[in-house]
Amino acid sequence: MKDWDERFASGEYPRAPEPSSVLRSYLSSIPDGRALDVAAGTGRNAVFLADSGYEVDALDASREGLRITRERSRERGAGDRLNPVQGDVATYGFPESAYELITVSFYRAIDRFPALKAALVPGGYLFVEHHLRSTDETPSGPSTDRYRFGANELLQAGLDLTVLYYDEATEERPGDRRRASARLLARRSHGQRQSYPPRIV
Repeated sequence: MKDWDERFASGEYPRAPEPSSVLRSYLSSIPDGRALDVAAGTGRNAVFLADSGYEVDALDASREGLRITRERSRERGAGDRLNPVQGDVATYGFPESAYELITVSFYRAIDRFPALKAALVPGGYLFVEHHLRSTDETPSGPSTDRYRFGANELLQAGLDLTVLYYDEATEERPGDRRRASARLLARRSHGQRQSYPPRIV
């Protein structure tokens, strides 16, 4: 993990990235409790969730990323609600039925979706956002399509949950760095009749 440690330490990767507007908008509809931020990096979701009152496990392979995440949570007075967990997402043993909310931002963890879904409590929420393959130039994100989602790939991976929000879009970012991404919010619930939060985004 030396490469990511160096990127985080050098400031090449943002020290304080903002959580997704979708996650921020829907958070009031998601039950309080325990949350897991997968591939936490410098705490995009983990710090926001700890600051919002969740007990957060921040999982990442980078010691430096977790150090920054812990430091940022302490600066916001939420350090006692954040638990840094150093581990490899690809092989990590997720506990079953443990989390009210799991978030994954800009890490292709689709092969771990069965384990992530099982780690949700009944009624728990999964939020995922990641880069898309696009015919348009999108300089942000992985340098090759191998680590990006194809069209509707994320949606199909979430169809055994109750999908509450989904979109695929291109956004303009500072420094003329366009990003094509998909965002999914889904709940571990089943049946033809369900409750749904109001549309916010």
